[in-house]
Amino acid sequence: MHGGSSVHFYGVRGSTPCDGPGIARYGGNTSCAVLEVAGHVPIVLDLGTGLRNYGQDLVEAGLDEHYRGIVLLTHLHWDHIQGLPFFAPLASDDSRLEVYGPAQSDGPLGDVFAGVMRPPYFPIRPCDLPADIRFHGVGHDTFCVGEARVRSSWVRHTDPALGFRVDVAGTSVAYISDHGQGCGDTDLGDDHIPAEVLELCDGVDLLIHDAQHTTEEYATTAYLGHATAAHALEIATEAGSRRLALYHHDFTRTDNEIDAIVAAAGAHASMPVFGAAEGAVIDLP
Repeated sequence: MHGGSSVHFYGVRGSTPCDGPGIARYGGNTSCAVLEVAGHVPIVLDLGTGLRNYGQDLVEAGLDEHYRGIVLLTHLHWDHIQGLPFFAPLASDDSRLEVYGPAQSDGPLGDVFAGVMRPPYFPIRPCDLPADIRFHGVGHDTFCVGEARVRSSWVRHTDPALGFRVDVAGTSVAYISDHGQGCGDTDLGDDHIPAEVLELCDGVDLLIHDAQHTTEEYATTAYLGHATAAHALEIATEAGSRRLALYHHDFTRTDNEIDAIVAAAGAHASMPVFGAAEGAVIDLP
């Protein structure tokens, strides 16, 4: 839909969607971004409530009835999956969605996903949607989707969660939405950066990273499995990432508060730093 290579942010919040006059600029939908590369099927990063707006864009462009898309799903927490049943292209029996997400110990990824999206918790199951939705469980893997090479690695969170790196058409993007610097590996300290995370972010054109907590908040919120903007910057700096998007903003955070977090991180950065905002389109080389 957008010429060249770009990332379009449709949802940037963490934990729960939110609303109010103080969040109009950054938006209140939960995690969903889309990597678009000319000539390649779209690569959707998470299925949060922002996915609904992406679907509406496709409807308005007349691209919803024969949709083909790849999803890289970090984990199964509600704020990362709630958009699926409201994604307009799935109303077409000629649409197909290939979902790559964290392999589950309780069974195939598709079965576990269906355990969340079913009565009495929700009126329909994924199989009730007309489109063809296929689930693929992955872990520490490298695989190809079309012309894109994808690397997935486990990252520290409260439940099994993945980070992803996509290399396609000379462009590289790392997406690490939920990453708790103090979640697991506690003997190594909160400042420890796992080698697997650095590999995902190594020299990427854009790193999209969890920055839900402030440093002050982190003293009492480490157990929630999220990072600070300062830690996201440390990862980007050590990995030599070319640009950093602070992401997964806390649902209580106002626009002005996010501005301040971004400014503080940018003041110490060796690369451009910005706060991911709903509706923003970032062109890539």
